[in-house]
Amino acid sequence: MAQPAVFRVEGVTKTYVTGSVTVAALRGIDLILNEGELVVLLGASGSGKSTLLNILGALDSPTTGRVFFRDTELTGLDDAGLTAFRRAHVGFVFQFYNLVPSLTARENVALVTEIARNPMPPEEALDRVGLAARLDHFPAELSGGEQQRVAIARALAKRPEVLLCDEPTGALDSATGVTVLQAIWEANRDLGTVTALITHNAAIRQMAHRVIRLADGRVTAIEENASPQPPQGIEW
Repeated sequence: MAQPAVFRVEGVTKTYVTGSVTVAALRGIDLILNEGELVVLLGASGSGKSTLLNILGALDSPTTGRVFFRDTELTGLDDAGLTAFRRAHVGFVFQFYNLVPSLTARENVALVTEIARNPMPPEEALDRVGLAARLDHFPAELSGGEQQRVAIARALAKRPEVLLCDEPTGALDSATGVTVLQAIWEANRDLGTVTALITHNAAIRQMAHRVIRLADGRVTAIEENASPQPPQGIEW
């Protein structure tokens, strides 16, 4: 039985205008993301991956087209409605960790739990990403991979229905990247969080239920994967 749709993207375009220069970042995207799936957005730099992810997460708005989250049309919400949507439903993980240097791992995660409706305790979130022994360490005392896992724990502590990851391993070596991807994969498996992950690394596609390939602001192919592999089993 097909899983219910969480996101529906209908005819979405995005155009940026700077002075006399016009850039078409998205050129008519139609897409569905389903309950419980992990999707990899694959494409070269400039293909529109980050723009699409930002629109899904209500960090940006399309120029034309409509975006639905379940039965709510995000493109019909005002700024307050979009902020409420992000706060209640979405966890973000970016290439750079955006941790507060003066706060411990536990305190960085607690920043989110203080505003979430039904938060996961920071200790539980950090344990999920293998950092139970690093709760009281500051970012400067953590490796790059550990800092990224704190960022993932911070996102997961909201118990989000959606996890959006923009090149989460882009600043990491391959071995550390596998550890970070394992944390994301386990969150999708254990919590049922709909996960969209941007990458330019084609090997990562093996961990996804579906791979959506983009080029020049268009979806060029959608590949189904009947047997996703955990990242630890992927050949890099």
